[in-house]
Amino acid sequence: MKVLISGGAGLVGAALTESLRSEGHTVARLVRPDGAASAGDIRWDPTSGFINLDAMEAADAVVNLNGASIGGGRWTPTRKKLLRTSRVDSTRFLVDSIVRLKQKPRVLVSASAVGYYGNRGDEILNESSASGNDFLAELCRDWEAGALRAQSSGIRTVLPRFGIILSAKGGALTQMLTPFKLGFGGRLGGGKQWMSWVALDDVVGILRAALSNEQASGPVNVVAPNPVQNSEFTRVLAGVLHRPAIFPAPAFALRVALGEMADALLLSSQRVQAERPPAAAYAFRYENLEPALHAILAKH
Repeated sequence: MKVLISGGAGLVGAALTESLRSEGHTVARLVRPDGAASAGDIRWDPTSGFINLDAMEAADAVVNLNGASIGGGRWTPTRKKLLRTSRVDSTRFLVDSIVRLKQKPRVLVSASAVGYYGNRGDEILNESSASGNDFLAELCRDWEAGALRAQSSGIRTVLPRFGIILSAKGGALTQMLTPFKLGFGGRLGGGKQWMSWVALDDVVGILRAALSNEQASGPVNVVAPNPVQNSEFTRVLAGVLHRPAIFPAPAFALRVALGEMADALLLSSQRVQAERPPAAAYAFRYENLEPALHAILAKH
């Protein structure tokens, strides 16, 4: 199988690339002009509208993981614009490109996030639940809409809505580790907000299932079966690290420090379940948080 991956240098993209190549599949990463390319990679520049269409021919699948880091900086107007263009505009350009191919790929797997649902308290959410009304929810809606345009050209389209991805190689967990290791960890705000998490190994497994499972299409929640509230996440992480967790971060302090991003990323509550294939039928390696953290941090 030949798979094209945008965002291949990121946390998920790198892991998926390694997994596919380890089993003999061909992976061609879409690399921007300032990115480091290796043999077989394909240059593209969504900003200027350049892409090497000839090199994309004969691809069986496309995985779109492109997007600037949501937690990479305070959400100023400039940062929000970057978050949108790197997701919505890039996805539109990618879809416009693949539908022009002489031999279209059979499937497009295009990333989204559980931020789609907004702040929903204790409500149990599935793929049919309504979207939220904050910036992140709107961003996810537009991101998904750009990808779904591929369906009209007969390309099966899957929208994995990622929960909080746990890995020792990057992402949210690595940002949490330093304060916890120093003994300054604690709950965020009141700690009652639900955290729908998933281990990176399971993310890769579900993405690979999405590529091969012809029944998979539309939104798919990529989350472990057992979400936890932030207070529980804090307790478990501290226990795995053999550290106390006695320094809560008040909501007002987080809002002062991070602005709008604090509410959307740290204080927002999403209690998400996966009820659609392939995640609904997937055999998770890590269903519960504590064994997942033990396994992940043993690699750290």
